[in-house]
Amino acid sequence: MTDKIHKTKGIVLRTVKYGETSIIASVYTQLFGLQSYLLNGIRSASKKVGSRIGFFQPAAILDMEVYHNEFKQLNRIKEYRFATVYQQIFTDVLKNGVASYMVELLGKCLKQPEDNSGLFDFAEDCFIALDRCNDKVMANFPVFFAVQLTHFLGFLPQGIHPDIDQSGEWVFDVQEGIFTDAPLFHHLSLEKKYASILAELLQVRQPGELSEINANAEARRKILDLMEVYYSLHVQDFGNMRTLPVLKEIMR
Repeated sequence: MTDKIHKTKGIVLRTVKYGETSIIASVYTQLFGLQSYLLNGIRSASKKVGSRIGFFQPAAILDMEVYHNEFKQLNRIKEYRFATVYQQIFTDVLKNGVASYMVELLGKCLKQPEDNSGLFDFAEDCFIALDRCNDKVMANFPVFFAVQLTHFLGFLPQGIHPDIDQSGEWVFDVQEGIFTDAPLFHHLSLEKKYASILAELLQVRQPGELSEINANAEARRKILDLMEVYYSLHVQDFGNMRTLPVLKEIMR
């Protein structure tokens, strides 16, 4: 069967070296979901070719023409260029740290080559918004991304109560994925002062609204730690987030 050529956007998640001059790139594509592409000669020492490796930095958003065969584990890219030219993500230490966390979280959750245009659009919009946002928005961006991503993966926290800030001993039950004021018989929960912030994050619709979220560094670290546990309960072989300790260190 002849491989067909398709135009698609893609978000680079990771690359590994292959042979002396090639790479295998893991790319989350708009049309085909998670895909692996072999790029020959891209690590050549020549100046012309050397500049091409920069297209495959994690978090890069590309416009691509790809050869696609659903029966192949490795496909190829015919043409590629930046769909978005970042101004800060690749050069700003803090924004690069946040982007690295987002990339790793996506990579851990995407297991199969299934398309999900809603998820792709959300991820693309988030990387672009991160690149352009101010420091106050950026501080809340990792928790926003981790919380909102659950919507597209099918385990969005449930049971937000309108009076969570005003009354009762509301907590977020991490094990059951619900907000509740009922007694818990385990310790996997966010206490009220953090649960109320989580509830606010679930109601954010645009990243710019994150400047209104009143969360300090301690609250963000607490929520990120519990979200790691929450993901591990829902995503098979999730493991630990390698970028999380670094993120918590730089986002003080």
